[in-house]
Amino acid sequence: MTEERTVEQGSDRYNAREVEPRWQKAWAETGTFRTRNDDPRPKFFVMEMFPYPSGRIHIGHGRNYVMGDVLARYKRMRGFNVLHPMGWDAFGLPAENAAIERNTHPKAWTYENIASMREQLQLLGLSLDWSRELATCDPSYYVEQQRIFLDFLENGLAYRKESEVNWDPVDNTVLANEQVIDGRGWRSGAIVERRKLSQWFLRITDFAQELLEGLDTLDRWPEKVRLMQRNWIGRSEGMEVLFEFARGFAPQDAQSVKVYTTRPDTLFGAAFLALSPDHPLARTLAQQDDKLATFIAECKKGGTSAEEIETQEKQGYNTGLKVVHPLDAERTVPVYVANFVLMDYGTGAIFGCPAHDQRDLDFARKYKLPVVPVVLPPNTDPGSFAIDDEAYDGDGTLFNSGFMDGMSVPDAKEAVARQLERFRVGDAPQGTRKVNFRLRDWGISRQRYWGCPIPIIHCESCGPVGVPREQLPVTLPDDVTFDRPGNPLDRNAAWRNVPCPKCGAPAKRETDTMDTFVDSSWYYLRYASDNAEKPLDKDAVAHWLPVDQYIGGIEHAILHLLYSRFFTRALKKCGRVNVTEPFAGLFTQGMIVHESYKDVQGRWLFPEEVRREADGRTVKIDDGTPVTVLPPEKMSKSKRNVVAPEVVADTYGVDCARWFMLSDTPPERDSEWTQGGIEGAWRFVQRVWRLVNEAVALGAPVGSDRPGAFGDVALDLRRAAHALVARVAEDVERLRFNVAVAHVHEFANEFGAAIAHARKAGEVPADLAFALREAAEMLACVVAPMIPHLAEECWKRLGHDTLMAEASWPATDAALLQNDSVTLPVQINGKKRDDIIVSREATVAEIEAAVLELENVQRALEGRTPKRIIVVPQRIVNVVV
Repeated sequence: MTEERTVEQGSDRYNAREVEPRWQKAWAETGTFRTRNDDPRPKFFVMEMFPYPSGRIHIGHGRNYVMGDVLARYKRMRGFNVLHPMGWDAFGLPAENAAIERNTHPKAWTYENIASMREQLQLLGLSLDWSRELATCDPSYYVEQQRIFLDFLENGLAYRKESEVNWDPVDNTVLANEQVIDGRGWRSGAIVERRKLSQWFLRITDFAQELLEGLDTLDRWPEKVRLMQRNWIGRSEGMEVLFEFARGFAPQDAQSVKVYTTRPDTLFGAAFLALSPDHPLARTLAQQDDKLATFIAECKKGGTSAEEIETQEKQGYNTGLKVVHPLDAERTVPVYVANFVLMDYGTGAIFGCPAHDQRDLDFARKYKLPVVPVVLPPNTDPGSFAIDDEAYDGDGTLFNSGFMDGMSVPDAKEAVARQLERFRVGDAPQGTRKVNFRLRDWGISRQRYWGCPIPIIHCESCGPVGVPREQLPVTLPDDVTFDRPGNPLDRNAAWRNVPCPKCGAPAKRETDTMDTFVDSSWYYLRYASDNAEKPLDKDAVAHWLPVDQYIGGIEHAILHLLYSRFFTRALKKCGRVNVTEPFAGLFTQGMIVHESYKDVQGRWLFPEEVRREADGRTVKIDDGTPVTVLPPEKMSKSKRNVVAPEVVADTYGVDCARWFMLSDTPPERDSEWTQGGIEGAWRFVQRVWRLVNEAVALGAPVGSDRPGAFGDVALDLRRAAHALVARVAEDVERLRFNVAVAHVHEFANEFGAAIAHARKAGEVPADLAFALREAAEMLACVVAPMIPHLAEECWKRLGHDTLMAEASWPATDAALLQNDSVTLPVQINGKKRDDIIVSREATVAEIEAAVLELENVQRALEGRTPKRIIVVPQRIVNVVV
C-alpha cells in the first residue's frame, strides 16, 4: 500500500483523508447515534460480539463491525430506533500474563488497550452509541454480576462442590474442558493435570431440556450452530440397568452396579462392564489394591474433557469381580476399571458391546474379550457376518439375542425395556427408563486475579456466606504483585481477611474469581439500560430484548451462546427479566485472510514491507531481496499478515476498506484482502463521487417538481434507480451485502450511460434532469449504510443541509418496479426451498449465480456442487443435486 490516494478538494477526486474525519466529528458533535429508550419508534437492536482489548486491532477485526454497522444505519433510515452499542470483554488471563511480562498492572494494560482500540474502531466510522460503552472489568459493571451471583445462590442455581478439574500448572488456574487442546493448556501449552478442588457451579443442567427445545424456535440462527448446541447438550434416551454381582465375586456391602446405556437392545452382546476411575466402587477397591490405585493415578494425569478421554489409548484394569448378565442368569461378565469411562455422564459405569461400539471393540481386542454381533445389517447373511477391526453401528435386525431375534432396533429397545422393568434386584426394578444429557453444570471458579470477585466469605462456623448486598461491589485490590506463580488474591491478607457477615468471627473472602464467560453471558442486557443506577433494568430489557441481530464468529457457537441462553432463563427464574431467548437472529461472519510473507532469514514481514514486481516476483521494499509468499490465512499479529486500519484510512480511506469488506465474497465465507481488491474499491468510490457530481451539474436543482411525463431514457433511468433501492433493501435485510454491492455496480453502469446521453443532448430536457437528480439521491442513500462518509459528502453536494445519517430510505414507486422483476420459485430436487426476485432481463447465468447465493439453497447443498440447474424463464428454477 504505497500509492497515496488523496487529492485536492474541489477536483474530480474524492479526498477521503480530509472528508472522513470531518463527518465523524459531525456525527459525534450532534450525538447522531445516541439512542433513547423513550423514543416512540419501533426498536431494532443490533450488536456484534464485543472484543477482548488485547492491543491494536487490524482490518481483519473490522468485518463483523462493518456488517453490523450497515444494518444499523439501514434500519435507522427505515424509521427504527436503533441500539448499536459497544463494550469490552476485559477480564482474563492475557492481562495477567502481560503484567508478568511487562512488569505492569493488568488494569493499566487493559485500559490502555481499550483507549487504543476505541480510537481505531472510531476510525472505521461505525454508528455506535458510545454513551453505553461498558468494560466488564469496571466495578460499575461487575457489581451487578455479583448481585446476579447472589440471586442465583438464593434460588438454588449456584452451589459449591468438590470436583475434578483440569489444572494448568503454568497459568496456575482451572481450565474448562474446551480450553484443553491435545492434553495441554490452550494458552500456556503446559500438560494439564487433574486436581480435586472445591468449585462454584451454576446449574445449567436444570435448563437442559428447555435449552434443547428452544433451539427449534431460533429459525434465524445458522443450522450448523443449532446442531452444534444440540450435540453439546446431548440428550439421550436410555435405561439404567442393575448388574448383580455374581456369587463369590461381590465386594463388601455391594449388591449390584448401576449402568446407563442408550443401547439396551445390544445387551446380549455384552462382553465386559467398565467403571470410571472416579466411581465410588473403584475408589473403594483401590484402597485394598495397590496396583489398581496406581492405575487410577495414571488415569488422572490427562485432562477431563470427553473428547480427550475418547481419543486416548483405551486402558483397563481387571478387578477380578464379575456380574451376572441381566438377561441370562447363566452368564457372567468381568468388571474392569477403564480410563475412557466418565464419572459425570450417566452413572459412571457402562457395559461394553464390542461388536457395535468402536471404543468397546478396541478395548475388547486389547484384552482378548469376546466379540458377539447382535445387530445384523440389512441384506446380510447371519451365518457369515463377523466383526473385524471396525464395529458396526448401523441399523438392522437383532440376532444372537434370544427373545429379541428378528426385531428392529427400536422394537428391541422397547421389548428389553419392558422385560427389565419387570425383573427385580432386591426391591428395585432391574431396568428403569432414563433421559440423560451430555451437558454438565458450569464450573465458574478460576484461580486468578483479573476476574470478577465471587461475593462469598468463608467462615469456619457459618460456612460460605454471601457478601451483604449493601457491601457490593467487592472490588479487586490494586496492591497486588505477580512476582511468583499463583493467585495474588491468596497472598493479599488485607483484602482476604474479613469478619463473617453473620457471626462476626474472623473469616476469609473467596479468592477465586469468575470465569470470563460469565462476564459475556449478560452484557447485552446491560446495554439495554441507559441508567447507570439500574444496570439491569427489567423494563429496559423488556423493551430491547431479544437482540434482533447478533453478529460474531463461529468459534463462539457453543459456549458463549449457550451460556447466554442459560443466563436469560436463570434470570427469568429469579424474577430479574422476562426474556427467554436473548438473540432472535444470529449471523456468523467469515474472516478476512491475507497472504503471509517471509524474508530469506525466515522472519515474518508486514504487507507494507513487500512489493510485487512486474515480473511477478515479491521482494522486500528496503533491499529488493526475495520474499517467500505463503497462502492466505487468518490475519495474525504473530505472522504479521495484518493490515492496520490507520494505514488503510491514510492511504485509501475508510470507506474503501468498508466497501472492499462487503464486496465479492458472501459474508459468511472468508474473504482475502488483496492489493488489487482495495485498489478496485478505491476506484469505485471515486466513480460514485464523479457520477453524483455530474448529476448535480446536469440534473434538476434540489426540491424540483416532478414532470408530468418521462421519455424513454429518463423512464429507464428511473426504473433502474427504483429497482436499485428495492434490491439493496432486500439484500441488506437478508445480510447479502456482496449481492447489494453487485447491484450498486450494475446501477452505476446504467447511471453512467444516462449521464453520457445527457451530455450529448446539449440542453438536458426537464424529465431527464429530474431523473438524474432522483437517481443521484437514491444512489447516495443506497450506499450510505456501506460507505457513509462518501454518502454524507454526496448528500451535501446534492444541496441538502441535513445529515445523510438522519435521512430516510428512499420510497419506491410500485409502477416503476412491476415490469422490472419477476419472482421465481426455487426447487431442489423438485421440492420448493425458496423464492428469488430477478430482473425479467436476467440471463440464465445470472439467475443460476443468484440462486446459489440463497441461504436455503446453500444449506440444502451442504457444500456439494449441484449436478445441474434448470431455469425455466419467467417461471421456475430447479436445482438438481
